[in-house]
Formats: sequence, C-alpha cells, structure tokens
Amino acid sequence: MPLAAYTHLIRDVPDFPKPGIVFKDITPLLQDPAGFRAAILALAALVTPWRPDRVLGIESRGFLFASALAYALGSGMVIVRKPGKLPSNCVRQTYALEYGTDTLEMHADAIIPGQRIVVVDDVLATGGTAQATLDLVRSVGGHAVGAAFLIELGFLGGRQRLGDVPVGALLRY
Repeated sequence: MPLAAYTHLIRDVPDFPKPGIVFKDITPLLQDPAGFRAAILALAALVTPWRPDRVLGIESRGFLFASALAYALGSGMVIVRKPGKLPSNCVRQTYALEYGTDTLEMHADAIIPGQRIVVVDDVLATGGTAQATLDLVRSVGGHAVGAAFLIELGFLGGRQRLGDVPVGALLRY
C-alpha cells in the first residue's frame, strides 16, 4: 500500500518538547512493519532519480530512514552526529539556531570527493541542520544531489534554506 494509507500512524504530541510545539511522533509508523516498509519504498522512489552513491543520515532519527534506504538502494551510508560521538578524524560544521549555535561532525574520510550524496532525515523544519549537513558534504568534496525527508513542516520555510539542492518530502504539514 502507498504511504498515504499509513499517515494515521504519525501522531501529534502537543507541547513537546516545549509549550506551543506540536511534535510529529513517527514511532507508531516505525512500529508498523507495512507502514515503515511503505515509507522506505516511497523514499527509494523519490531519491532513485538522483542516482546517489551514498545515503547520509542525520542523527538520530535520520539514521533509521537512511540505513534502510541505503540497504534498499544497494548503496553505502554516511552518518552525521553531534560532536564527540565519532571515533576517527572528523570535519565539523557549526550553525546558528534560533538562540545560540549547534555543531555537527562527520568522519573526514566518509565521502570520497565527487561522490553523489543524498541527505536523509525524518523531518525538515527550519532547515538549519540540513543546511549544515549539506555544507559538511561540500567541505569534503561531495556532490549533494538531494535532500529527502519523511515529513516537511512547510510553514517553517526550511526548504528555502537549502538553496538549489533538490528537496523531497513524502508528507507535508
């Protein structure tokens, strides 16, 4: 069945992680074998035309989708994490948040210059994390061919921050 048949498995959690935020909880979708499979197959159909060599997952829920997607595509996977979580030589990218900054790291040798990389995460919100991840890909010579998300919160304008990289989302709110 198409992913649309499983959207009822994404629940709204009001006031999480703080008052005024409505969190999109994907854990019921992940727990449903057919729903999770539908999401991965839909992501694979979305990114296949971009011909990625590697799928890059953003910590932490992005790992869930990126690993299954890499398996489905027969490609390798790259991970981007918060500082201090990776054991080898890393490159890092610091980016602005609404109040303050955050930093992401990736192994310096995770991407071979010229490799075609698709960035995957569960949700595209304001776009700051995805933009920083694209910057990391470019900093080591990777070619960002697209960014794919299970959910896009369109009202937050994150897509516009990603520039000319093709962006796809399976569900939009």
